[in-house]
Amino acid sequence: MTGPAAVPTVRQVVDALDGRYPRSWAESWDRVGLVLGEPDHAVSRILCVVDCVPETVDQALAIGADLIVAHHPLLLKPVSSLAPDTFKGRIVHRLIRAEVALYTAHTNADVANPGVSDALAARLGLTGLRPLVPAEGAAAGEGRGVGRIGDLPEPLTLAALTALAADRLPATAAGVRAAGDPERVIRTVAVCGGAGDSFLADATRAGVDAYLCADLRHHPVSEHLADDGPAVLDAAHWATERPWLDEVASWLRSQSPVEVVVSDLDTDPWTVHVASASKETHP
Repeated sequence: MTGPAAVPTVRQVVDALDGRYPRSWAESWDRVGLVLGEPDHAVSRILCVVDCVPETVDQALAIGADLIVAHHPLLLKPVSSLAPDTFKGRIVHRLIRAEVALYTAHTNADVANPGVSDALAARLGLTGLRPLVPAEGAAAGEGRGVGRIGDLPEPLTLAALTALAADRLPATAAGVRAAGDPERVIRTVAVCGGAGDSFLADATRAGVDAYLCADLRHHPVSEHLADDGPAVLDAAHWATERPWLDEVASWLRSQSPVEVVVSDLDTDPWTVHVASASKETHP
């Protein structure tokens, strides 16, 4: 009779994650992999989060997590101090005291197949997925790259697609907004988890009908539409990346006998959204 599988260590979980999201796939400016934690500590419970912030650290400690798997790096930019009177220092000290390890998969998870944008595309029911921008270098090949392009199950107007996205994506105060003719018929859609205005031109070249991402800005969108680019949908950054947590959590559960919890704490910084009741005309 075979006994129960052994509980993995931090090192073993990290090795598995590094195998699925090799660090060499990350952008040169990115900081991914194990951030802190004792490699030989046992891992029986993992918390998957988009952001490692005080609220998700509270959650990790409350559920007794041994490891946090985060999408956004905690220490992306160099720091000269991790003193406990700083925002990031307090997080690091709390995690070390509680013996909770922290691992990050960021741009290496963005380009992976399946990766962040695959999970986003799945929320919209897109089929026939291919990269918006195929990966180059170490990550090249096997359908990897930034963003995804896919086909809707049936054509929708831009207004209807926006409503669908608002219904299928995690709810946030920001919601989902769109730019373009509300009656435009949409058949093919490009998506990109997280900030995506640097790929507006790629969406145009791909010939898609609409492009959904986060953090779109006034002037790039205005100029994009003026150049006959596809319609655009702008969702909250957290909402476009939260779907990936479900996918990576399911994969982690399949690798070893660990409990994996997905955080639904909305860590988007925008907390209030009030639509104007009427339009005013100013002289």
